[in-house]
Amino acid sequence: MAYLNKVFLIGNTTREPELRVTPKGTAVCSFGLAVNRQYKTESGETKEETTYVDGEAWGRQGELCSKYLSKGSPVMVEGRLRFDSWESKTGEKRSKLKLVVENVQFLSSRGTSGGNESSEGSSTEKQSSAASTQGSAAAPATDGIDDDVPF
Repeated sequence: MAYLNKVFLIGNTTREPELRVTPKGTAVCSFGLAVNRQYKTESGETKEETTYVDGEAWGRQGELCSKYLSKGSPVMVEGRLRFDSWESKTGEKRSKLKLVVENVQFLSSRGTSGGNESSEGSSTEKQSSAASTQGSAAAPATDGIDDDVPF
């Protein structure tokens, strides 16, 4: 029997990312993610529900999340679910389902959060995306795009 533990989520961060370093020097970035879902009830009423997920990104991915994400940042994450269980100080058994991030796609340009991009930034992204889909025949758009951006 085959097994698969893969999750793709698009949402907004709920708090500032927190970067820690393990004793061996590995970076770990923890953040919260809110994912919305809209649906219609049997009576035709539109409802919205929000699911909150805690995530953690390790290594270089964690460093990048700490650097480029802030509260309210739109982001797409790919990862796997991990079930953590522990005993509290009072002796109660606790558990939590957590997202271990394996890949991150930052959905806003650097320096903006909450999706408040200017139309100029959006058109530049559209031009570069159009150039990349046309293959090598089209020259890449270089008007003001910083080549140092790691994503």
